[in-house]
Amino acid sequence: DVPPHANSAVDGYAVAHGDLRPERETVLPVTGRAAAGHPLGREAARGEAIRIFTGAPMPEGLDTILMQEDCILEDGRVRIPPGIRKGANRRHAGEDVAKGAVALAAGRRLKPADLGLAAALGQDRLPVFRRLRVALLSTGDEVREPGQALQTGMIYDANRVMLKALLHGLGCVVGDLGIRPDRATALADTLAAVAAEHDLIVTSGGVSTGEEDHVKAAVEQHGRLDFWRLAIKPGRPVALGQVRGVPLIGLPGNPVAAALTFAILARPLILRLAGADATPPLQFPVTADFTYRKKPGRREYLRACLTRENGAAMARRYPKDGAGILSSIVQSDGFVVLGEDTSEVTQGMAVDFLPFSEVFA
Repeated sequence: DVPPHANSAVDGYAVAHGDLRPERETVLPVTGRAAAGHPLGREAARGEAIRIFTGAPMPEGLDTILMQEDCILEDGRVRIPPGIRKGANRRHAGEDVAKGAVALAAGRRLKPADLGLAAALGQDRLPVFRRLRVALLSTGDEVREPGQALQTGMIYDANRVMLKALLHGLGCVVGDLGIRPDRATALADTLAAVAAEHDLIVTSGGVSTGEEDHVKAAVEQHGRLDFWRLAIKPGRPVALGQVRGVPLIGLPGNPVAAALTFAILARPLILRLAGADATPPLQFPVTADFTYRKKPGRREYLRACLTRENGAAMARRYPKDGAGILSSIVQSDGFVVLGEDTSEVTQGMAVDFLPFSEVFA
């Protein structure tokens, strides 16, 4: 049980409720003292009050505690007002966690409060799953490491830095393979080699239909492609497959598309592989403070900022919606999620909102 014994929730006086007069003041002698770590040490008798402090074990024979602010102590006797509820200010044994109850279910991602609860149960160790080993790499001859000088036509590798942080946030051990050039055979050999030492492979870039997009072909050399491209925007060019039995997720090169597909595809897969429950992220309805037209038949994720007007949550669409505008995620609060059947958003319409805190924390 947590707590292991009945105890006091306040500083005051412990009494037997049957000794109290229901309609007028009761006066009882104070004959003992109980504090946290220092119980009374005997059974209390009827007709007496025990001075008690927060966390002290409830003296045997007593059932009610009066707050010291509600009582008057005079000459070793306490004056108690009428109208006291039986069992007031008493914490029962097991009221937090009862004996035999499940305190921490398998698959739960441990948080600070979980560790505190385990400690309250006397546990100094918990059985956990091994941390998932994830190989991470970017592809592209145009991609350079942050800190290097950029030549014409080059860009910095924002995706790998972002994805590495997201993977660490999920408790993964990340094998950072850096940036790989656009060479199909070399990329295929790299994927085959890292599959032997990792539980999952995550790539960024090279999954579209261009002549220099080689991830799809590289996967098929040493494994299989389970699907390629989704009816979503942004993030259509995304791949899921296996390399020598190890799952691989190929994320798009555009950073917003990479972030979104990580959130809706990679994140739940990683949680499952790691042994955790992959509870769907919380979405909630908000009011659209914008208008928008979209193609039916695909799901779209619009970056939006939340505001509040007259107590109602309003979603204002971020003005720059390109898949390469990473600042749009930095400066907005979440995605407005438009389903496949939606073709138009009108001002004041109810829409689903997915906060970034649900998928990027």
